[in-house]
Amino acid sequence: MNHSTLVDARQLAAHANATDWCVVDCRHDLFDYALGRREYDAGHIDGAFFADIENDLSGPKTGKNGRHPLPTREKLVDLFRTWGVTNQTQLIAYDAQGGQFAVRLWWLARWLGHASVALLDGGWQAWVAAQGAVSRATPMRPRGSFEARAPLVEYVDAAFVRDHLGDPRTIVLDARALERYAGEQEPIDPVAGHIPGAVNRFWQANLTDGRFKSPTELRAEFDTLLAGRNPADVIHQCGSGVTSCHNLLAMEIAGLPGTRLYAGSWSEWIANPANPVARGRTP
Repeated sequence: MNHSTLVDARQLAAHANATDWCVVDCRHDLFDYALGRREYDAGHIDGAFFADIENDLSGPKTGKNGRHPLPTREKLVDLFRTWGVTNQTQLIAYDAQGGQFAVRLWWLARWLGHASVALLDGGWQAWVAAQGAVSRATPMRPRGSFEARAPLVEYVDAAFVRDHLGDPRTIVLDARALERYAGEQEPIDPVAGHIPGAVNRFWQANLTDGRFKSPTELRAEFDTLLAGRNPADVIHQCGSGVTSCHNLLAMEIAGLPGTRLYAGSWSEWIANPANPVARGRTP
């Protein structure tokens, strides 16, 4: 069975050290980039590799392309091969933040055309609570033969978002906390506010006690937000294109596939002073 959204700790434990499963630790902190690696070195799911959000799962910054630009597909293919991944491998990503960062790997794998990728629901905390095996060792696997295929997800750029400002068929979902969306607080980026017309959907609203809500709950909530719009007309956005993937995954769980990611997100949007900025708690 291929898993494309979530697995629980019991399902993962049943495949511990299976050669056709690959577990990747994506723990991270936006204010302490080295924290994830320190936590990994102190203890991680037995057999898990580590992926650094800033380097492994992002490309070079130019000052105009946001805080976490997409890496090239070629870079990702090479990374997957270093983990021993093939096109038959089941990828599992986890973090300790409710999936805030692990969703980046989930989306990137699908961008490479790999459907067998899922999050560990509840992340590191769920694994520890289930008394799953923990290790400090970095696994060793033969180099994989992974090949990229046609993307299973789409992304848009700033020009596309600008062209659709005010389009009633399009909805931009901003995954940041309400205070950041409103421009009341901005601890990371140099400009506060949101893209005009964007609707706030804080990514943590997808969770209950650190785990994703049921498909039924998520479907009802997103149906209300979409107000009859087609999922293909949804654009996900956050500060840098990472956490917005949480809403994208939540919509997949809810049975609403086909949404798109604004990969550069707010940090890219504000790099161009010609782009309009809105403030306040409403679109």
